[in-house]
Amino acid sequence: MSYVITGNPGVGKHTISKKISKLLQMEIIDINKIAQDFELFEKNGETNDVDVVKLGEIIRKKFSRPVLFVGHLAPYVLSSDKIKKVIVLRKNPYDLISIYIERGYSKEKIRENLGGEALGIILHDAISQFGPEKTVQIDVSSHSVLQTIKKVMDALNGEIKTEEVDWLTTISEKNDLKEFFAY
Repeated sequence: MSYVITGNPGVGKHTISKKISKLLQMEIIDINKIAQDFELFEKNGETNDVDVVKLGEIIRKKFSRPVLFVGHLAPYVLSSDKIKKVIVLRKNPYDLISIYIERGYSKEKIRENLGGEALGIILHDAISQFGPEKTVQIDVSSHSVLQTIKKVMDALNGEIKTEEVDWLTTISEKNDLKEFFAY
């Protein structure tokens, strides 16, 4: 059975996955790289749309052995029956702003990603696809890479459960809803 590390852009999926793959002695499969290799991205303004049906088919045909999947598209392209545990990394949206600016994201793309993190969309979709018993949410906001690796390993070993994360209340209390959502 395979493992998954997912979450919004900028939460540290690839950094953590590299370390976890060494500890587990498992190959990392970058879902976005597969989409690129098979030219499944379609430019749509500033974003890239992905044919998740084709991507899911390719992944099912190509990877029957246990691997560590990494990518925010995991809930949309992986089958629950092949996955043992899903780790959803979460990060305070206020901490993500500087990461997105550094990456050169437009204001619209920043707002879209911050809103997705604030609402926990990837967590919701992971739970819907893989089930609450396989899905563990970890807040990486105030943790070092080493602390996060320990938490992820503990979660993969069933030693910790989902952490509580509520960015929406914080954003609302700071009266910043317009910064994170277009309305």
